[in-house]
Amino acid sequence: MRLDEETGVQVGQGRRFEGRVAVVTGASRGIGLAIAHRLIAEGARVCVTARKAGPLAEAVEELGGSAVAVGVAGRADDAEHRAQAIRTTMDVFGRLDVLVNNTGINPVYGPLTSADAGAAAKVFDVNVIAALSWTDEVRKLGLGSRDGAAIVNVASIAGLRPSPGIGVYGASKAALIHVTAQLALELAPRIRVNAVAPAVVKTRFATALYEGREPEVIENYPLGRLGHPDDVAAAVAFLASDDASWITGQTLTLDGGVGLAGGMG
Repeated sequence: MRLDEETGVQVGQGRRFEGRVAVVTGASRGIGLAIAHRLIAEGARVCVTARKAGPLAEAVEELGGSAVAVGVAGRADDAEHRAQAIRTTMDVFGRLDVLVNNTGINPVYGPLTSADAGAAAKVFDVNVIAALSWTDEVRKLGLGSRDGAAIVNVASIAGLRPSPGIGVYGASKAALIHVTAQLALELAPRIRVNAVAPAVVKTRFATALYEGREPEVIENYPLGRLGHPDDVAAAVAFLASDDASWITGQTLTLDGGVGLAGGMG
């Protein structure tokens, strides 16, 4: 990513979020942090959330400090945390225009048939129910009261077709994709709701999917590389912006072409 030395904005990039405010969950690192960076680079002020206060404070400083970012630590599936994050956003920045549901977990690996029911329920609580609850919380406190309101959910290509070993995670992301379309129908015309479905992106979260065998994994990708957090951030910024003002209920696949021949990465 190349930045203009004077403005700090990505070269060739506009200011689509000038004056707007976003909440990005799960944003102390990886995809969430890249999304926050992109929105701020385009003029937004952002509230970021994550479980751990220390890394979140570091992320806020990396994003430019209190003038453009505020962090609220807590669990995405905790009602008090969600309420605090939205209240803080409104207290500090005075408005809310965009919600990015990026938080996701995948503690269950192995066949769906042998998955622990409690662990599977936790995955759905964080990956699906929490996204619904964040949506409810932001609506209560004003999202949709101004033009340009948008929600973007970060799903996965694992939610589009079966994949060995991550059946519980994939099922949760399939549910999130359906939730995206259902919310788009119910919240129109005041709030647009879309999703992105990335393949393997080089983050700590996805390390097990490529570490030690990246060249082998890349062979499945027609575009010759794995994804980067900035790839997802660019797509999320588009869907959250007025450039996508006639798009709702859609899931944009970001996979480097791996799905063209039925691959999952």
